[in-house]
Amino acid sequence: MNSDELDRAFAALADPTRRAILARLATGEATVNQLAEPFDMTQPSISKHLKVLEHAGLISRGRAAQTRPCRLEAAPLQQIAQWVHLYTSLWEASFDRLDAFLQAPQPDQPHHTNPAIAPGNPHDQQQ
Repeated sequence: MNSDELDRAFAALADPTRRAILARLATGEATVNQLAEPFDMTQPSISKHLKVLEHAGLISRGRAAQTRPCRLEAAPLQQIAQWVHLYTSLWEASFDRLDAFLQAPQPDQPHHTNPAIAPGNPHDQQQ
């Protein structure tokens, strides 16, 4: 997936209406009217969203009699997932370093295993 295709796909996915349309199409083909049902918008507005999705390669439209059913195209989504996966090792390494830092005793704070005697605990003060 080249940079322009990736840009178009991410721009298409940035809109919640378009993500909802893709989620609906994940269950099977649907007509424009069927896709428009759950939204409070006109058919031309839905059609604009569909054009963005189609331009990004995320959906395709067929022809069945008088209708043009839309279908999800999974290949671009798989390519996006592969692109994101390239960065997961970086994120995981950062989280591992953060976890190690948070688990290590800090030099300026004493390490207490018994929370009942931790500094600042009101129960360890003698009256």
